[in-house]
Amino acid sequence: MKRIQRIGILTAGGDSPGLNAAIRAVGKTAVGQYGWELIGFRDGFLGMIEDHWVDLDKRGLVGMLTLGGTVLGTSRDKPHRMPSEDGGTKDMTGAIVKTYRRHKLDALVCIGGGGTHKNAARLVEKGLNIVSLPKTIDNDVALTDDTIGFDTALGIATEVLDRLHSTAHSHHRIIIAEIMGHRAGWLALGAGIAGGADVILVPEIAYDVKKVAAAIRRRSEHGSNFSIVSVAEGAMPKSDALQLEKLLKQRDKARTDEERKKTKQALAAWDKARAGHTMRLASQLEELTHLEARVTILGYVQRGGTPSCHDRLLATRLGTAAVEFIRAGKFGQMVATRGDELVGVPISKVAKNIKTVPADHGWIAAARRVGTSLGD
Repeated sequence: MKRIQRIGILTAGGDSPGLNAAIRAVGKTAVGQYGWELIGFRDGFLGMIEDHWVDLDKRGLVGMLTLGGTVLGTSRDKPHRMPSEDGGTKDMTGAIVKTYRRHKLDALVCIGGGGTHKNAARLVEKGLNIVSLPKTIDNDVALTDDTIGFDTALGIATEVLDRLHSTAHSHHRIIIAEIMGHRAGWLALGAGIAGGADVILVPEIAYDVKKVAAAIRRRSEHGSNFSIVSVAEGAMPKSDALQLEKLLKQRDKARTDEERKKTKQALAAWDKARAGHTMRLASQLEELTHLEARVTILGYVQRGGTPSCHDRLLATRLGTAAVEFIRAGKFGQMVATRGDELVGVPISKVAKNIKTVPADHGWIAAARRVGTSLGD
């Protein structure tokens, strides 16, 4: 087996607490333990396309463990669909391969979520030695129990719900907290349970606004004149869910480029029409309950700041394991958590899937048992 001498690393997609801890773990193991060279690419895959890089030596790795964000920067660029001068797109995957070869890399570590793993899978197909790490505050990367950043975001969202209780109680209001999670409800569900939300709405369970209002009215009848609603940004009423299901079926049945284009446009229009859905939910609940409703949108605060102890530990475990994967020649793999163990799973399988909240998950059962309404 070829001796490893030089590897690269990048962070892509949305930023998450713990990314710097992961970079540090890869660096300290690769450089400090094995004497390899490590270079970091700026702003995700864009850095590889433009050959924008920086040496990561021992001195460059100092003081990173507790920092939020990523010192390498990040972006959501898709190498196979980069903007072209004529207003279209062009495939720049070949530029990444050239950069990889130019720097004589023996492997590349890609840290990111679903989009990153799709991009990484294409690089594996091009013959590059790739090892990836799962990162996203949404916790929706497939085939792993845990992702870098989720625990920190969960703690932040829970603290917000804790703080909202006092104002909701004081003013006898419905307080709706919109929490990140476009396709998966792990954050809204976990924070809702930990923060004592009375209603939790997630993308996996289409809700009936009348049932949500009924749950709030029951609380009022029992002497509780306020309610906290934890709602994922991707949560939707049953009418929207039925419409989306119809559009997805049309997309799957599309056979020609024209049909695929039309279904893509229809899905984009549907998504655009849902903008502000949490505000509409607030108005509906005011009308149905006769209680004042206020909305708090947590936004990017959920993924900012210092990573939690759990995320630092997770990032360190995953980062050091990534180097061991490279040493063993285990390429085309994502380092995943399974209970207390770290295992390798094919990047190609990760790229084709998403981890949503199962209907029979223990968190769902626990929420129902303590009387939390899930809107269904």
